[in-house]
Amino acid sequence: MSEQLTIKNLYNHMDETIAKDIFEGATYPWEILPKISGFIKELGKTLPADEYDQVGEDVWIAKSATVFQTAYIHGPAIIGKNAEVRQCAFIRGNAIVGEGAVVGNSTELKNVILFNKVQVPHYNYVGDSILGYKSHMGAGSITSNVKSDKKLVVVKAGDERIETGLKKFGAMLGDEVEVGCGSVLNPGTVIGSHSNIYPLSSVRGVVPAKSIYKNKNEVVEKTED
Repeated sequence: MSEQLTIKNLYNHMDETIAKDIFEGATYPWEILPKISGFIKELGKTLPADEYDQVGEDVWIAKSATVFQTAYIHGPAIIGKNAEVRQCAFIRGNAIVGEGAVVGNSTELKNVILFNKVQVPHYNYVGDSILGYKSHMGAGSITSNVKSDKKLVVVKAGDERIETGLKKFGAMLGDEVEVGCGSVLNPGTVIGSHSNIYPLSSVRGVVPAKSIYKNKNEVVEKTED
């Protein structure tokens, strides 16, 4: 079970993120969460000035990106080419927004990597999380990144328990994951690539790749049309 939680199994499009190098040497994606801030600061210095503007302390925005005036971006942050950061979005820092990604109205990001073409377009909270290529979170869906008892997050995969050593850990979404509106991804959630989460779900633990999550007792394998 733990094999499906590895970076190589969750993310098959590593060329679809400017943050590709941060994953080198890591086995599980949550291992890189504490490294995002420093990585952005170093990467930002290397971005070509003809493609990116540095608009504040440790904030780089691609010239082709669209950032609405009411959006707030706190560094360190990189907003990729052709990305959109819409009205009243709140980027709290330590955020990489991939090329062609959408950060929608009243969406909040904190310590995240969004691969290219990710969509978090309406009233989402995404904290201490990694969203794979073309993954999408429906309106009002959120990642919960701290346990109510404030204990360290443990990833539970069947009978396996993987200690992360992290107090703050939202969700790891593989490539092309679809999260239904109003869903909550509880701390330590891992969703395999090409899986769908039903609206209004409360998800915890591991959802295998190519699955449909209807509820905690009904997770079915996708079938080919």
